[in-house]
Amino acid sequence: MKRISVILLLLVAVSTAVAQKPYKVMFWNVENFFDTVDDPETRDEEFTPDGVKAWNDAKYEKKLANVERVIFDIAAQDRIYPAVIGFSEVENRSVLEDIVSTEKLAPASYRVVHYDSPEARGVDVAFIYRPDQFKLEGSFPVKADVPQLPEFRTRDILTMWGTIEEEPFYFMVVHWPSRLGGKDASEFKRVALGEQMRRLADSVLMLNPKTKIVAMGDFNDDPTDPSMEEALGAKGRLKELVEGDFFNPYHEMLRAGMGTLAYGDAWNIFDNIVVTENLVQGEKGTLQLQKPKKSKYYGAIFRAHYLFQKEGQYKGYPLRTYVSNSFQGGFSDHLPVYIYLAK
Repeated sequence: MKRISVILLLLVAVSTAVAQKPYKVMFWNVENFFDTVDDPETRDEEFTPDGVKAWNDAKYEKKLANVERVIFDIAAQDRIYPAVIGFSEVENRSVLEDIVSTEKLAPASYRVVHYDSPEARGVDVAFIYRPDQFKLEGSFPVKADVPQLPEFRTRDILTMWGTIEEEPFYFMVVHWPSRLGGKDASEFKRVALGEQMRRLADSVLMLNPKTKIVAMGDFNDDPTDPSMEEALGAKGRLKELVEGDFFNPYHEMLRAGMGTLAYGDAWNIFDNIVVTENLVQGEKGTLQLQKPKKSKYYGAIFRAHYLFQKEGQYKGYPLRTYVSNSFQGGFSDHLPVYIYLAK
């Protein structure tokens, strides 16, 4: 009965969206959310019924229910469905349509933005949004450019533009190249993407300085790494911000020992949502970044107890869908992140 009551309350919240504040912006790397069909154009064979992971309809439905549960529980915390959600590691539009059609998320009436990227395994970044809150005007998949590797194939920089309460917004969703081969050896790829995104942001702000830019994704680097601080120019301290800068609310959270994924008994924050300076210290009466209730930080990490491994070698780590080829029935190796915007 309690769960039904929460759903009904959220339905009321959606129906009165004009008065609903604040706006919640969320990102989540959902870890290898493939459908079960072999795509001959990509290397997705392991995530098929005949593949080494024996990925079948029952496992797909379990994963779908897990994603639904997390997004709904983030919404239920304060009875606000996220206005927009960025994803990484989803195979195609079909998976996204299944997510937005689940019973607990359908009341938000999410719409999907997705383009197939050139990534070899076929996993993409994507974006869903509530049309009653974010008025989409256009979208485009910007090809990732690494000058040193002109033939390099990775996920696109997914861009969307439109308005929230008639204020212009520009969203970017990314999944930067991994640390395969070592952090230092692969760093130039992420630096190149950071510089490219900064150029995109500068171009947008040159056309309209009032545009509020939100860049979110799995950056495969921490807020303190050169790709984030220098290439993208995402600063971690408010007093350092100048017009046109990005602010990273997860910078101080990393320094406090928090994380969104764990490796080698250490926590990292690869999952970030950064915003331009005009969303932090902009004009009075406009939408601004807000701290969650009872928090001293501007960013939030969703840490429900069920998202963590309870025993064994990886106790305390995020509960994954697979460990190697062993199905765990979990959620993701990354925790979701979100921020609040309000007047």
